Amino acid sequence: MRLLCIGDNVADCYLYQRKFYPGGNAVNVAVNCRRNGIGQVAYLGIFGDDDKAAHIRRVLRKENVDISRCRRFYGVSGQPIITLSPEGDRLFSKKFFYTCQNVVSLKFIQPDWDYMAGFDLCHTSCYSFLETELPRIREQCDISFDFSDIHTPQYMEQVCPYIRYAFFSGSHMEEAEIHDLIRRAHALGCEIVGVTRGGQPAVFSRNGQIFEQPVRKVQVVDTMGAGDSFIAGFLTEYSRSGSMEQALSFAADRAAETCTHYGGIGYPAPLKGYLE
Repeated sequence: MRLLCIGDNVADCYLYQRKFYPGGNAVNVAVNCRRNGIGQVAYLGIFGDDDKAAHIRRVLRKENVDISRCRRFYGVSGQPIITLSPEGDRLFSKKFFYTCQNVVSLKFIQPDWDYMAGFDLCHTSCYSFLETELPRIREQCDISFDFSDIHTPQYMEQVCPYIRYAFFSGSHMEEAEIHDLIRRAHALGCEIVGVTRGGQPAVFSRNGQIFEQPVRKVQVVDTMGAGDSFIAGFLTEYSRSGSMEQALSFAADRAAETCTHYGGIGYPAPLKGYLE
């Protein structure tokens, strides 16, 4: 499989450590899929011109993720402030809006569309603000989409008709709510729908056939990026085997491994400053 991840890159700032870590759903999925063995992985997004963006670019190059079509903007990177609960669950304590990804958006030109057509799958998310571009992206390749916890009828009607894989976060949802969400996503055109639930079993469906995947038991250090690792693991193994069971088992392994270290993909760097 050839994978293109489009969208967010951020510097997850751990103030108490005085460190930041590369992050963002699109970056985390790209790096993890490359580590999982997908041969061709690319990332397309907007970088700021600060030290945080420079570090993220270095990491992507080191992980052999193609960033040749990325844009650069005179502005600061997204830099959410991260705290951890006593159990290691990541908490976003502050969000900044005057960052490069909030000030400008990606505008695709014909060479970008030609580039996308060389991939089998595009992964993006609700954090990438590409909803209006999904119909044309779908003309180039299949789409995987992370909704996080956004599943209003209006949003799903805007996104679901154009995507093959739909991923949701549902740690606070009841079982009946989860199955209703899955039914709605299928009815709007999604082939595979998955709901991860933190420490509870993930619930997935392929065209209405339900699968459950328990979490792996590990000593949790930090849950940052575990959901992204689950998505990357699932996409990688499903592309290889076509087996839901194998894909979910591999995804659970990869998510568990991510919980054993700080940051979504590692690579801490000194935190010299952050937005007030």
